Amino acid sequence: MASPRRSTRQPLADRMYEVLLGQFMDGKWHAGEPVNIGALSRELEVSQTPLREALARLEHTGLVRREALKGYRVAPLFTEAELGKLMDARLVLEPALTYEAGRRTTPEFLDALLDTVDRMAAAADSDANGFSAYWSADESFHSLIAKQSGNPFLEGAYRSLGGQVQRFRLYAELGSSDAEVAAEEHRAVHDAFTRGDAEGAADRMRAHVENAKARSLKDRKSLR
Repeated sequence: MASPRRSTRQPLADRMYEVLLGQFMDGKWHAGEPVNIGALSRELEVSQTPLREALARLEHTGLVRREALKGYRVAPLFTEAELGKLMDARLVLEPALTYEAGRRTTPEFLDALLDTVDRMAAAADSDANGFSAYWSADESFHSLIAKQSGNPFLEGAYRSLGGQVQRFRLYAELGSSDAEVAAEEHRAVHDAFTRGDAEGAADRMRAHVENAKARSLKDRKSLR
């Protein structure tokens, strides 16, 4: 008896999560704005159930918050102190992840990583959808390194930060002005991997996160 074919259709809640995440990246939602599930249901022509499931997932990223008896609301921007602490946590984790990934490089990993660098560089020159492409490439770069580390505990700690998603809450307001610089910093990490220099890659990742922290805090101050 033939085994039943597995469906390749994406669950509706997953699709709605991607739709809403895309709306955040495109700047449709603003800090503190209430999320009207009824209006979203009509706009997207879906029932409220998959939307509620998608919003629950977004809550775990920190993008939205659920208020008792009020529903969901877009989370406020990070304060300078919160942003600084997030970047400090990344400074602890990401050089360690990068070092471990550097000890386990493969041609496939290096090719995939280089693709994210090239996509980020292209986003720096793009006028249309530049931020969305920048964020996607940035997220892929850091996630690939975390996965390649081979340490599920470090990788889990990194993912629990929700760092990349949280970052674009700030940059959605400011644009992707650091895309070109960040792409070069990413390329330096990739070059060290290519040379087989795990320690050098970790050092370059540390410099990248330190620079990203400085840029983020500078931009955050401009929103006062």
